[in-house]
Amino acid sequence: MSIEVEVQRIAATGPPDAEIQRWASAALQAEKREEAELTVRLVEEAESAELNEQYRHKSGPTNVLSFPFECPPEVELALLGDLVICAPVVQREATEQGKQETAHWAHMVVHGTLHLLGYDHLQQDEAEAMERREISIMEELGYTNPYRLEEAQ
Repeated sequence: MSIEVEVQRIAATGPPDAEIQRWASAALQAEKREEAELTVRLVEEAESAELNEQYRHKSGPTNVLSFPFECPPEVELALLGDLVICAPVVQREATEQGKQETAHWAHMVVHGTLHLLGYDHLQQDEAEAMERREISIMEELGYTNPYRLEEAQ
């Protein structure tokens, strides 16, 4: 099995690379992916806001952006794409939502990785399926349901 998760650090804060790699790998393994490559880029608010505006036409920074790689059908590559996670937004959300910061980081990595694998939440049934998968993966990682608010620790 060959799962490669490259971590790029632009932001000054964020969890250790090994944790990010573990969380992404857990999502990939849960989906029976034996071969996969992705990049997780930790950024500050300015870069997140710029990408959010350019690709989603929404203003301001956001927690996680997923950029799936669309490989031509005749080419076999394990490259899934890139995740861009805004460190200050994730930290702020964890505080505002009363979540343990590490657990929220794990959730953002799992959530983004599932997007790279084709999950979405535009329709109610898709959202429910994606949330069930996220909850299951988070529990396998030893975290509580990310959709249930917990007391800040």
